[in-house]
Amino acid sequence: MMQALSIAGGGALGALLRFYLTSGIHVLFGRAFPYGTLVVNVSGSLLMGLCYTLFMERISISSELRSAILVGILGAFTTFSAFSMETLKLIEKGELSKAALNILLSIVLCVGAAWAGTRLGRQL
Repeated sequence: MMQALSIAGGGALGALLRFYLTSGIHVLFGRAFPYGTLVVNVSGSLLMGLCYTLFMERISISSELRSAILVGILGAFTTFSAFSMETLKLIEKGELSKAALNILLSIVLCVGAAWAGTRLGRQL
C-alpha cells in the first residue's frame, strides 16, 4: 500500500512538472511543432537513465522512494501518449514532414538521452 501511495504522489508531482515545463516551452517557441513534448520526453529519458542507474547500481534507497521517482514522477513527467496524439494530428493535417521529424527526433534523442543518463550515472 505504501508503494502505491508513493507512486501516486510522485505521479501528481510529475504531471505538474510536465504541465509547467510544456507550457513554458510553448510560450517560448509556439505550438507549430510539439517542442514542449519533445523537451519533456528527452529530459525525462535522460533523468530516467540517470536515476535508474544510480538507484540500481550506486545508491541504496527504499523501494517506495525508487518507485515514487521512477514510476511516479518520471512516468507521469514523460508524455508518450501526448507524443502519439500530436504526431497523429500532424499526419491528419497533412504535415507529414513535421510528423516524421517529430518521430525521428523523439526516438533518437530520447534513446540517446537515456543512454547519456545511464553513462552519467555509472560515472558518478
